[in-house]
Amino acid sequence: MTESTTSSKTSDSRTTTSATAIGVIAVFLWSCLALLTTFTAGIPPFELLALSFAVAFLASLVILGLRGSNGFAGWRQPWQVWVTGFLGIFAYHALYFFALKVAPPAEASLIAYLWPLLIVLLASIAGGQTLRQRQLLGALLGLAGTAFIMQQRSQNSIADMPLAGYTAALLCALVWSSYSVINRRFNNVPSSIIGGICGLVAVAGLLCHLALEVTVHPNFSQWAAIIALGLGPVGLAFFAWDHATKHGNLASLGALSYLAPLFSTLLLILIGQVHAKPILLIPAALIIAGAVVATSRQPTPRP
Repeated sequence: MTESTTSSKTSDSRTTTSATAIGVIAVFLWSCLALLTTFTAGIPPFELLALSFAVAFLASLVILGLRGSNGFAGWRQPWQVWVTGFLGIFAYHALYFFALKVAPPAEASLIAYLWPLLIVLLASIAGGQTLRQRQLLGALLGLAGTAFIMQQRSQNSIADMPLAGYTAALLCALVWSSYSVINRRFNNVPSSIIGGICGLVAVAGLLCHLALEVTVHPNFSQWAAIIALGLGPVGLAFFAWDHATKHGNLASLGALSYLAPLFSTLLLILIGQVHAKPILLIPAALIIAGAVVATSRQPTPRP
């Protein structure tokens, strides 16, 4: 093996590692979603979707506009790129909102949170990446920890089997995992296109809101939360995830995504929305162990 070949592989490995790390930024920002959403209580789901994505779209216009006409050059892409991004982001949110509306939130969230495990599996089937046992084990440990957290959050209520809600939650997981894996085929497309896709999602959310909901005028604190959502979990997070799925390790990203419910629960505990219980150490240990196992490097055998 030549020195140039070794150097090229080392550079590719560093690029993959850094892109995967950027994906963790998206995971952390998504963990803030529940916290920020608590400050938007009373805002209908599709109205919240439209407003938060509109904030992300406007922010991207400002940032790209500072670069001049070249800032929007990345938006000149084939229709397949636009359709894939729009369907992945909008369909995921629409199905998720529907699932939470017609099914118990804890159960629906757990089913929807199958997407990290599905990413690990789909990455080996359609993503062209080798599925390692440690990545699968890490994802399963994360799923177990997430199930534990969701069970602690759930309320002891008896309800009929909401088949439609469970189906929507499963489709939600399939949509996001499929989008994340398919998005890798567009690794030559700059992530700046996410700004335009956020605009399309905002318009679609507005149309759904006008057709299905009654408009609620946000107050000052709700506007602050909406802007924070648009800049963070809805804005920067999707830019980071787009870059990570195009250039990072998909299987590791799937396993690391289970850190989101752990971070989310910790943030809710810090602001007093959820009471800290010693039993939460169990899912925390499972999720952290899963992340460590999935991202650990196998020792290189010495000659």
